[in-house]
Amino acid sequence: MPFVPNTPQDQQAMLEVIGAASLEELFSMVPAELGLSGKLDLPPGMGELDLTSHIGSLAASNTPATKAVCFLGGGSYDHFIPAAVDTIASRSEFYTSYTPYQAEAAQGNLQAMFEYQTLITQLTGMDVSNASLYDGGSAVAEAVMMALHATRRPGRVVVAASVHPEYRRILATYLANIETRLITVGTPEGTVSPEELEAAVDDRTACVLVQHPNFFGCLEDVEAIEEIARRAGALLIAAVDPISLGLLRRPGDWGADVVVAEGQSLGSPMAFGGPYLGIIACREKFVRRMPGRLVGQTTDRRDRRCWVLTLQTREQHIRRDKATSNICTNQGLLALRAAVYLALMGPHGMREVAELCLQKSRYAAGQLTAGNSLALAFDKPTFKEFVVRVAGGDVERLLENARRENIFSGVALKRWYPELADCFLVAVTEKRTKDQIDRLVDVV
Repeated sequence: MPFVPNTPQDQQAMLEVIGAASLEELFSMVPAELGLSGKLDLPPGMGELDLTSHIGSLAASNTPATKAVCFLGGGSYDHFIPAAVDTIASRSEFYTSYTPYQAEAAQGNLQAMFEYQTLITQLTGMDVSNASLYDGGSAVAEAVMMALHATRRPGRVVVAASVHPEYRRILATYLANIETRLITVGTPEGTVSPEELEAAVDDRTACVLVQHPNFFGCLEDVEAIEEIARRAGALLIAAVDPISLGLLRRPGDWGADVVVAEGQSLGSPMAFGGPYLGIIACREKFVRRMPGRLVGQTTDRRDRRCWVLTLQTREQHIRRDKATSNICTNQGLLALRAAVYLALMGPHGMREVAELCLQKSRYAAGQLTAGNSLALAFDKPTFKEFVVRVAGGDVERLLENARRENIFSGVALKRWYPELADCFLVAVTEKRTKDQIDRLVDVV
């Protein structure tokens, strides 16, 4: 039936049941400063052409991202995206295809997923990758659920405080209603202390979760962490920056059991925070615990190469009590972008990007802290991000002043780390030029 608004008589009848004399009394709990006094001061109605022009003029008042210089980080980065990524990903057979997890997925989509999986295993040094998850945070949570099932140790999960705070919040939500204790080990020096970590890990621990490079950009002592987890019989889950793997050792080479990552930096724009790409890869013995779906390569009855959905461990495809996850889709289009990006860059391109990020971030850190008002918060090796401490602690004013100069100079850390209220996080990618970094220094 079409929508029929309530008549004044209907409204009065409902108010009598509620016990309110008027609509104003019903909504009296709304603070006066948030309410509307009188009628809205709206302009007259417009035709479509006039309205489109008006909205365009309003949008033009925003600061265009192309004019601003971005040093924001914390999980979302302004990396260069080759034009071929947009061209291929916008082809209609990929861009408009139905959510590619069903049995009728086209061979082209299946092959693209298979290529993505292959590239991710090569990048991480792991045996198996699935065909992607929602984002880095969901990948972390799903990896921990994998570890709980694989080890049959529901007692505790140990995580470093230097893991992305939003990842840890998502994980806490996943664990809120099961009998698993989430233990967070502090990182006052920017990285986790192996001694404190070892004190938190015992024979009830299902897994240890570490990020490398961590949320502060610092490099963890992953060999020591791996040894601690191994001695306790716990799995080691590594959250990584995919770009860093062009330079740093692959997590599969230093003993990680499961690798997760946010894949936005592999060919996807920042896009106001999403949609992004969840990467997860593991050792072969854990493959049946992996969430989502895996694409495999085989041959058809005419002996031609083809691709199939080899494993689908979700509740829609197998008995609910046997499912590893209820995750319902994958970021197929974003995974395609990552595959195209990795194929275009190749090993040498990935190394070059990583080296540029490292070198430019070290230059920026040195220039920013050359005076007396700013200092590095942690004396640790970093990759492309670093934490700056502000003398006097007025971080918000500093960042706002920089924004007025069209420079997004960093991310304030107070909302996640109260002890770092006088600090902000700076990220420097390969796109930043020496002139832009020098301008950042001058403005800050």
